[in-house]
Amino acid sequence: MTILRMQDLDLRGKRVLIREDLNVAVKNGVIANDTRIVAAAPAIRAALDAGARVIVMSHLGRPEEGKPISEQPGASLAPVAERLAQLLGTRVVLSQHYFANPAEALPAPGEVVLLENVRINSGEESNDDALAKRYAALCDVFVMDAFGTAHRAQASTHGVAKFAPVACAGPLLGSELDALELALKKPARPMLAIVGGAKVSSKLQVLESLAGIVDQLIVGGGIANTFLLAAGYPVGKSLVELDLVDTARALMQKTNSPLPVDVVVAKAFAADAQATVKLVGDVADDDMILDIGPQTATAFAAIIARMNTIIWNGPVGVFEFDSFAKGTEAIAHAVANNHGFSIAGGGETIAAIDKFEVTADISYISTGGGAFLEFVQGETLPAVQILEEVGSRHAAG
Repeated sequence: MTILRMQDLDLRGKRVLIREDLNVAVKNGVIANDTRIVAAAPAIRAALDAGARVIVMSHLGRPEEGKPISEQPGASLAPVAERLAQLLGTRVVLSQHYFANPAEALPAPGEVVLLENVRINSGEESNDDALAKRYAALCDVFVMDAFGTAHRAQASTHGVAKFAPVACAGPLLGSELDALELALKKPARPMLAIVGGAKVSSKLQVLESLAGIVDQLIVGGGIANTFLLAAGYPVGKSLVELDLVDTARALMQKTNSPLPVDVVVAKAFAADAQATVKLVGDVADDDMILDIGPQTATAFAAIIARMNTIIWNGPVGVFEFDSFAKGTEAIAHAVANNHGFSIAGGGETIAAIDKFEVTADISYISTGGGAFLEFVQGETLPAVQILEEVGSRHAAG
């Protein structure tokens, strides 16, 4: 993969524009989870330490394009700027008028300028060339470091790389690509994928792609219900996709996919619902399957222990409810205890890893949701593709 890397460039005195993914949940001005900001900080700090004049841009939420930030409550990156300043130990200036007054986007030495939410700029989501050129005019070097948005061809992630004097990958994006390459293209065998979530349809391409790569596949959550039904087991009133039963049956024939032997059921989808453990053959018509049972958790943990490469995307139960979290907790600890290479991605997966306090023991945690899934599916990520094109031209002289 021919991509320039930020750490290989001389940044001293250069205007360096870094696209980060600082899209965090903010409620009443308070950041709920700063994981993405923490993950972005090293690239920004490295550029500062290299003597660059650092400009950062990101989106936040889904504001309306062309509408002033002052008219869109909750869309401002102001809370992010404050948290970023704390993490970096330096001044972070939030710039709202960076196009009308480009001087506002030029930081003083040692400080950082954060451009206000790029999603308010007309042409951002359509990857408008005119907007991309305006971003490019702000810098000498463009750094794409936002893996979480790499699957979107937008002006701040893709277009700007076409017009910037130099375009490269930041350390976070580079490490994401390296980890995924290691897991998918050079895996140590045996290799396992754990795929959970609500619906087979939302993960169908991932399941089909992984079926041809992994040695074993564990499915969980609502996805497992469709697989159980395909194997002839009752699922009661559980979430299931009847139109994908044949697809699930075909996937089971292609892969070594162990099914749950016991499950945790309830009569209602609620945090305070009574949790009951049942064998899969004993699920009643009015039962909802909300987690894997203890026998299954033990069996899955034993499989995980034998693996040398693990890809994990999605919980195996409704872990948000404590009564139905034990299965996902067991999976999290089993992956953490594995001595091979483990990579986990997706918002719910990261939330589970955080809840069960195993972050430090997972080999690599991807900051991308959609980008992680699309890479696993074998799809080309637009922001990575343009960096490869630019890198190839640079290498050719």
